[in-house]
Amino acid sequence: MKEEIKIPDMGESITEASIVAILKPSGSLVQEGEEVIEIETEKVNQPLYAPSAGCVEWKVEEGDSVAIGELIGFVDTEKAVAAPPKEEKAKVVGEKAVAPSPERAEEVVVTEAGGKQETRKKLSKIRKVIAARLVESLQNSAMLTTFNEVDMSAVIELRSQNKESFQEKYGVKLGLMSFFAKASVGALQAFPQFNSYIDGDELVHREYYDIGIAVGTERGLVVPVVRSCDQLSFAEIEKKIAIFAKKAREGGLIVEDLQGGGFTITNGGVFGSLLSTPILNPPQVGILGMHNIQKRAVVVEDQIVIRPMMYLALSYDHRVVDGKEAILFLVRVKELLEHPSRLNFSG
Repeated sequence: MKEEIKIPDMGESITEASIVAILKPSGSLVQEGEEVIEIETEKVNQPLYAPSAGCVEWKVEEGDSVAIGELIGFVDTEKAVAAPPKEEKAKVVGEKAVAPSPERAEEVVVTEAGGKQETRKKLSKIRKVIAARLVESLQNSAMLTTFNEVDMSAVIELRSQNKESFQEKYGVKLGLMSFFAKASVGALQAFPQFNSYIDGDELVHREYYDIGIAVGTERGLVVPVVRSCDQLSFAEIEKKIAIFAKKAREGGLIVEDLQGGGFTITNGGVFGSLLSTPILNPPQVGILGMHNIQKRAVVVEDQIVIRPMMYLALSYDHRVVDGKEAILFLVRVKELLEHPSRLNFSG
């Protein structure tokens, strides 16, 4: 009996995937539930599992594009002997050849022109989609960015006071992102147009607060969504972010992790960015950019003092949000961060 292996429905508007890695070559004996192949969509990498025990045979190769629902292989439950795996051949361009990786074929080739060497490989599906969406965002929105700076002294002090007890009590570190998520919720409640999106000739307002948290991976930027942030505690937000970060690093995010989201927070500061202009994540109309914290001389009550300062950047779609509201939104975020007691922190 042959059990079919098909590309599953990946949700939303995803219509195709790419074969990233064949984990069990044709002829391999596999157990039911064992990972046999890895596919990549425009949002996530995801393994597929053997539907039963037997000998696996593939109708596809690494690098192939496949449609949702397409039959890509099967498991022969009656075969008990594995056939020899297919050999991968090096791809040759000009006079150079590079053998595929034993773990994953990336179609890497080396060429020479005028005595100078170049290396090229296929763009990943995620990278191509990121590029397309960035262009789409810039072309299909009236994006502007407003800037401000926030004194992080109070947040840093609060974290310092509760660092050990928080981790001991909840099993997770108290990071900055929970403060920014809560501050963003407060600003969204004060300026609800930021929690809206355009659908045709209608403006749709979300009555919930699902915040996308941008996470950098080796394959590109992904934005898992922490849902109902208004109802979550600081610890619950930190736990969800930690889970998403781990899944992102290990390639374990699923489509449901990335769906929806009404507002996005991105933190370039973890990489050392002092100031940047974040690009909208359509159809959202707002994205908040965090940056590196630096001690700077500032004037407080006519005195020059040293404070840990962070620049904030808020990009917004001017079709939905006016400049005045954008400025006040960012001021509200600043006020809540400089007075974190208003965020109802519970350590």
